[in-house]
Amino acid sequence: MTDLQISLLVIGGTLVVGVIIFNKWQEYKAKKTVENAFGDGHDDVLMHPDAPADSIVRHEPVMDGDVSVEGLPASPDMSSHDQGDADHVPVVQEKELPVDELIDCVIPLEFETPVRGEKILAEIADLKYVGKKPVHFIGQSHSGERDVIAVGGAYTCLFAGVQMVSRSGPLNELEYSEFIMKLRAIADNLNAHSDIPDMNKVMINARELHQFVAEHDAQLSVNIAANGAPWALNTLLAALEKMGFDQRPDGRLMMPDGDGGSLFTLSTNVSVSETMTSRLTLLLDVPCVSPARDGFGAMAACARSLSTRLGGTVVDDGNQPISKLALDEIAGQVNEFYAAMAEAQIPAGSLRAQRLFS
Repeated sequence: MTDLQISLLVIGGTLVVGVIIFNKWQEYKAKKTVENAFGDGHDDVLMHPDAPADSIVRHEPVMDGDVSVEGLPASPDMSSHDQGDADHVPVVQEKELPVDELIDCVIPLEFETPVRGEKILAEIADLKYVGKKPVHFIGQSHSGERDVIAVGGAYTCLFAGVQMVSRSGPLNELEYSEFIMKLRAIADNLNAHSDIPDMNKVMINARELHQFVAEHDAQLSVNIAANGAPWALNTLLAALEKMGFDQRPDGRLMMPDGDGGSLFTLSTNVSVSETMTSRLTLLLDVPCVSPARDGFGAMAACARSLSTRLGGTVVDDGNQPISKLALDEIAGQVNEFYAAMAEAQIPAGSLRAQRLFS
């Protein structure tokens, strides 16, 4: 082997070692960046939904940049009114049942004599879906009260409801036909009389409701982009879980709303096989979160906190920093969106909204 060949081998080996060392150094820096960001011992109240209510002081979020918005409709402004205690009237919340005449095609099955709940439950156990549309049942007792079917109860009428719309689309003719066929078999077994609605009218109602869902299917997202080196994913995920995020099977992380639901989600924008990421995305499913929870404000505050801790910048989907003016405009649109949904008797975060936008 000549001196030249030996020299080339030495140079090549040195380059390979240099690349390995550089990669290890990058991974070390990425891990230390995340550890330093979350190792200061300061907790965000936002990240602990179970904290006592009297320990929480809400601050309006202040961010630099813009927000990505899809589908927010225009509607009349929602104004606030201050009222004294003398003018305050308690609001009685009507119980939300799984069969809802506003969003379901509801068909009553009337019994000649009261039927026990356990017998009804045995008959309806297998009818939970037709196609992709969920089916629910409630019963009416002799006193006229309606509620879910329960063992030990006695019912004079059964109400079957098939949901007319979901994000996958409106109820179609095949789904409705399957629903009617199975419902007639249940009616025969329970000696019940049913009044079947005209299919054409049901399809028209389903399409009209689907139009509303399409116009109000709004989602808001903000991103945190790394200013320098990417973040070590394993350290980042562990820290986010300690902050209150729950990891989903699809890899996204969910911030619980404190009542069994989701406030907003976080995506690392990389596959499970990746070790680092340079971008995080927070997403708010607007119609599924009650205005009282201030999902938009909570998400914005979380984005600012993460950007500060991680040394990143809050940006929109076009990678542009978010401006305060744009944020205020979006906040106004969110309020208009909530007002439009409330006017349509499908308030954001309600059972109706969660079913329609599932």
